Amino acid sequence: MWKLPDARSESVFEDYKAPYDAQQAAAEASRCLYCYDAPCIKACPTGIDIPNFIRKIATGNVQGSARTIFSANILGASCACVCPVEVLCVGDCVYNAAGIPPIQIGRLQRYATDQAVAANWRFFEAGPDTGKRVALVGAGPASLSAAHELRRHGHAVTIYEKGSVPGGLNVTGVAPYKLRAEDAMAELEWVLGIGGIEFVMNTEIGRDRSWESLAADHDAVFVGIGLGPDRSLPGAALGGVHGAVAWIEQMKLGLVDLSSVRDAVVIGGGNTAVDCVRELLGLGVPGVTMVYRGTEAKMSGYAHEWDAAKKDGARALWNAAPAGFVGEPHVEGVRYTGTEGPGVVPAQLVLLAIGQSKLGDQLAPLGIRAEAGRVVTDATGATSRPGWYVGGDAANGGKEVVNAVAEGKRAATAIHAFISGGGHA
Repeated sequence: MWKLPDARSESVFEDYKAPYDAQQAAAEASRCLYCYDAPCIKACPTGIDIPNFIRKIATGNVQGSARTIFSANILGASCACVCPVEVLCVGDCVYNAAGIPPIQIGRLQRYATDQAVAANWRFFEAGPDTGKRVALVGAGPASLSAAHELRRHGHAVTIYEKGSVPGGLNVTGVAPYKLRAEDAMAELEWVLGIGGIEFVMNTEIGRDRSWESLAADHDAVFVGIGLGPDRSLPGAALGGVHGAVAWIEQMKLGLVDLSSVRDAVVIGGGNTAVDCVRELLGLGVPGVTMVYRGTEAKMSGYAHEWDAAKKDGARALWNAAPAGFVGEPHVEGVRYTGTEGPGVVPAQLVLLAIGQSKLGDQLAPLGIRAEAGRVVTDATGATSRPGWYVGGDAANGGKEVVNAVAEGKRAATAIHAFISGGGHA
């Protein structure tokens, strides 16, 4: 349906966590205690019945296991790869308290869902046509989750996407050692197997078509536009200085030339920064340094991800505030001010992973309230304008894929009630 370029820099990466084979999955599944009041379920934003799907793997019912997963999380295949399970389900496994290695829930989930996607097992079908139409803006995980759920209710759905490839960050932004673009696209096409999910690509709402015209042509609107462009720093208009998210997209969907890069700097201390560090090392850059204004203990990036980066050879400058760039017209280094005074770290490539802009304020003319750029919603995703719902990063400010999936599904349930006459603000 959508063809990715054959030549992509991400293709050199192998899975950081190798998939289980049947024997490994059966052995790991048999370790599970199948807790009745399982804390792992509570730790999953989509509420997957984890003991149930694991028990089905242990008994050889892989198809039933996949059905259990997808019933809660229609993007369960990608979430199995990208979820930070160490701080979610696996982190809450009861074995941790006993000093026993926790159940590898994500790898078991991947074992079942990979087979489902590869074999095209179908678990869901569209409901009878209701005559109602819903517009979804943005083609990322939140909108895909909402669209699939709405189709199960029989509503017509159209997804409007400003780019040329759907899938959102699953396709363009996830580190390739977790999920490559072609695997995200395979899952996307499997999700679309329910039928009736239409796309209007290369169309930015608010520029190519007005928000109000969208409302006039649909019974409800779901907005899952994610976050905006990378934030920048003064003096960053040099060659070799890039926004991290934009660079990751180029690396995943095309080729990046690192042949002249001996040293690279990633500015920031979040998960995107850590991903960039690991990606640059994996692509063969000899020296990669993360420059962060805080301490290692206070960095927002997950500790287990940073530990993996250090094993790959990553370096870091802590308590180092970026103070400018060296070089003209191409960057040669990054100035910083640290606890021991100013310094310069050499770099022929600098990636800015200091956050992205928030897009909620663009909905203000519609009477939709936002705070600090994040759309304000209730627990179902409903906004201050009746019939308008928001989920994913535009509302939560930038969480995980699994949070976006959960929010999209909740919003779809509320939209169904609203357009079916149940009413919801």
